[in-house]
Parts: sequence; structure tokens; C-alpha cells
Amino acid sequence: MAKFSTSSRADIFTHIGIIIAICLILFFSFFFLYLPWSTNHGQSITVPELKGMSLEEMEKSLDDRDLEYEVSDCTFVAGAKPLTILTQFPKAGSSVKEGRKIYLTIVSETAPMVKIPDIINRSLSSAKNQLLSNGLIAGNPEYIPALEGNSVLKIKVNGREVKPGDAVPKGSKVVLVVGDGLGDQMVEVPNLIGMLADEAEILVSGQNLNITIHYVGPVDGTPDGTIVKQRPASEGNKIRIGDVIDVEVAGMDPNSLIPN
Repeated sequence: MAKFSTSSRADIFTHIGIIIAICLILFFSFFFLYLPWSTNHGQSITVPELKGMSLEEMEKSLDDRDLEYEVSDCTFVAGAKPLTILTQFPKAGSSVKEGRKIYLTIVSETAPMVKIPDIINRSLSSAKNQLLSNGLIAGNPEYIPALEGNSVLKIKVNGREVKPGDAVPKGSKVVLVVGDGLGDQMVEVPNLIGMLADEAEILVSGQNLNITIHYVGPVDGTPDGTIVKQRPASEGNKIRIGDVIDVEVAGMDPNSLIPN
């Protein structure tokens, strides 16, 4: 074993200096070489935005950054492209170490089955909210003659009538068949020819009908404001409650004569 000379004070200080230098070298080597190498101290990787990517695009993006991934959940989203990234953790822009695992939720290929809720006789707005909470989409309503106005009478999916409790794919479009509040009751068309427009409006309203007035200008021998023609005609015709009678009235529209 090598021996160090300690015959003089200078030798002792030299040996102490060597020992201190060795300790300093070991100290700095550990903290500035070994520790960063073993723990990636001071190095970070920015997590990329993965939402909306396909699985292949996601894998390439993570491989390029030496990051790992794990699919933690798979869920169906109506309208979303299957097998694409829905959510991620950590979120995009986060700083992580090399090899960090990114947890992903992906869009499922197959829609789970959900039951049609019991919305018969519900109001249209209430039924739409119930469909939404069940993961279904309310399409444009279909109105049919019925006294139950704004009330759901039937339910259709893909043109086929379904019942509450029937199972359909989540995200399906549901058509609600709704009553128009008028029913199919028929009434005789009143004869409005020769009546004043104001009087005709009162008469038609009393029979739960509607009227549309068109002014045609002066008509020889007919006072202004008098109905000269109607559609449909009154002779033996019937129309549903709520239907419209179009009339033509002699004279000018009073509203057009009001000065600006």
C-alpha cells in the first residue's frame, strides 16, 4: 500500500489539499453528472395535444417524445369519430419527465344501448330534456291532428315507432310525434263575401279559424273594406279547426295609408 510522506508540515497540507480536492470532485460528479443522468434532473418534456388524434397519430406523437400511454377509459360520444382521443392526463402543455405515462380516454366504436324514457303525454320541452339526459338526440317534431296540444303522443326511431323501455343505440335521433292542439274536428266554411273585414275577423276567430287578408285596391260598386273573394269558398266546404281562410278585400290596406 502506498504511503504518504508526513515528515514535514508542507507534506501534511499537501495531503489534506489532495483529500479535499478528491471530495470536491466526487461531490460535483455526483450532483452534476450522476444525479442528472439517473433522474433526468433539470430535463422536462412538454406533453403534446392529443385530443382528436387517431391511435396511430397519438402513438407516433408520444414515441417522438419518449412518452408512454395507457388507455384508462373508453366511452361512446355521438358524432365523434371512433377510436380517437377524447381526453388526456396530464393535459397538453404540462411538463413531465421522459418515460412518463399519459392516461387516455378514447371514443368507443360501438354505441351502448339505452332505454327510451317514458315521455308519452309529456310536454315537448320536457320530453326533449329527458331524451338529452338519456344520451339521445331529439329530432324535428312531427305534428299530427290531436287536441293534446304540445303533448308527446308517439315516439319514432329510424321511422319505426318505439315504446318506452325499448333499447336503442345511445346517440340515436328520436322523432317525437306531438299533438297540434287542434284535433281533426271539421267545421263548415263561413260565407264571408260582402262582410267588412273587421266583422269577418271576429266571426272567423269565434269558430277557431284563422284569416289572412289581402287588399286588392278599389273595386267598382263595392265599399272599401268589404270582402269580395274568399278561399276556400263557403258552398258545402268544411275545414279543420285552426285552418286559414284567405280573403280579398276592396280598397287599400289602412296600415299603408298611415303617414310616416
